[in-house]
This record gives sequence, C-alpha cells and structure tokens, in this order.
Amino acid sequence: MVETRLLGPDESGVKARHETGALDLARRLPALAVAAKEVAATVMYGVHGRKRPGVGETFWQFRPFAAGESTSRIDWRRSARDDRVYVREREWEAAHTVWLWIDRSPSMAYVSSLAMQSKVDRALTLGLAAADLLVRGGERVGVIGLMRAVASRGIVERICESLIAEERRSAHASELPPAEPLAPRSQAVLIGDFLSPPADIVQTIDAMASRGAGGQVVMIADPVEESFPFSGHTEFRDVDSAARLRAGDARTFRSDYISRLAAHRDTLREACARRGWTLLIHRTDQPASRALLDLRIRIEAAQGGATIAEAQ
Repeated sequence: MVETRLLGPDESGVKARHETGALDLARRLPALAVAAKEVAATVMYGVHGRKRPGVGETFWQFRPFAAGESTSRIDWRRSARDDRVYVREREWEAAHTVWLWIDRSPSMAYVSSLAMQSKVDRALTLGLAAADLLVRGGERVGVIGLMRAVASRGIVERICESLIAEERRSAHASELPPAEPLAPRSQAVLIGDFLSPPADIVQTIDAMASRGAGGQVVMIADPVEESFPFSGHTEFRDVDSAARLRAGDARTFRSDYISRLAAHRDTLREACARRGWTLLIHRTDQPASRALLDLRIRIEAAQGGATIAEAQ
C-alpha cells in the first residue's frame, strides 16, 4: 500500500480543515445525525428485529410437537382445539452486543470532487445509522473505548456526545481501534479507511477476535483513491506527517499503486476471513444506504451463526 495519503494539487487544505477539532465536529454532527437516521429509516423496512426461537419468557408462536421433545413444553389447551399436538415457542431474548468504532484520523478528512462527502463524514453517517438500526432491532450498541453498550432509542445522540467529548480530550485521533480482545459472541463494526500498515491492522483484528468475537470491517474509500487519475507534475502529501512525494509524471505510478492497493485489501480480507470476519469496501460516491444494507445483512448472518452454535 502506498504509505503517503493522496492529495491532489488543489486539495492541500485537508489537514487544516481536520484540525478545527471539536468545534468543527460539534457543528457537523447534528446534520450527520439527521442524515444517519434518514439512512437507517430507508433500510429499516423489512427488518423484523431479533425475534427467533430460543430461551426466554416471551411467547412467540405455536408449532407442532416434534418427536423427542419434552412433553412439558406441550400446550394442551391449544392442542385440544386440533388433531395435532402443539408446543409454545419462546422468543430468543439474549440481545447481542455490537461494538462500534469510527476512524476520525487526519486521512479520513480527504474528499475529492467525485465524492458525495468526505470519508470521515461518510463513516460517521454510516456508523450512526448502523447504531440506530441495531438498537431498533433489539441489540445493544457501544463505542469502543468511549461508551458502554446500551439499548437506548437515543443511541445516535449519545454517541455524538461521546465523540465530541473525546475530540475535546484528544488532539489526535487514532488510525486503529485498541488492539484488545472483545467478549465472546459480541460483534465489532469497524469503520475507517484502513490505510495503516497491513501488519498493524492484522494485529488489531487478531487481538479483538482472540476470544471469539465476530466483526465487520468497513473500508471507506474516495473514488480518487481507487482510480488514481493524477497526471503530470503532482505533489502527494502525508496528512499525518511532513512527508511529501513529488512526481514528474504521476501516471507512471498508477499501475504500481493499483496493484499495491489490491494487495493491501487482499491482506485485510484474508485476515478477516481467518477470524470469521468480513471486509466491506464502500466508496463515497455511492449512497450510504447501500453500505448500511450490506452491513446489516452481514451482521445478521454472523449473529445467526452464533445462535446456531450456541443451540448446538
């Protein structure tokens, strides 16, 4: 992966815009929160929560008695109305815990003319929308290192408050979440550009998944970062340091850049697959609802797998 972050000749103010800090975030978050709820509402259609058979006290439905089951589960009153024997199915009441992390490091401020919004604003929109959708589905959501997991309908506002408080405390946001194990059967949703050295990312994923936690990694990419449309004399600057690269003809770097980007993503994809996690790549010129729908499907599939394993 190319170590320097891509900045076009007319986009050198990215770092300065990011460094406006907590005040800038506080100004943007209300609009992003509204957008997140709108995105969640578009994906909410068809979501039926976490209702499924399992242990619990809440009645869900009747179903025919199966050979080998305990007769104590038979509902004799319902069975008396038919020529079949029925049992009362209970709803699974063990809500899952989903831990959210949103990258707000300097490289996330990048936005090209082809994008709908900056990477950080898209990550915040997607993360807040995912939290809203998950809580509506009956899950608990927390923010890694910032906020304990809760099932509050005001989850979007609570996360926003936590993010602003962190911005005030810390001048520099980390590029990766803490490399600490998560509880078994919990889920991580990590949203960022993941342009850090591959070894660091792999180490973080391995640490977080070491006790059996599932996870979804969402890689946010500006379309320019994928297509590398630069030509002629171009200066590339690293927003995390004073490093810069001057290219006489940027087109000569394109082929190598594209291949290294693909290799970088393959490494991340393999690291996720080894732990039963998934990697989702989302471009900022595409609607956030598309990524949220895909993310929801992946989370539900992972939770369904965990439920089956527990039942066995």
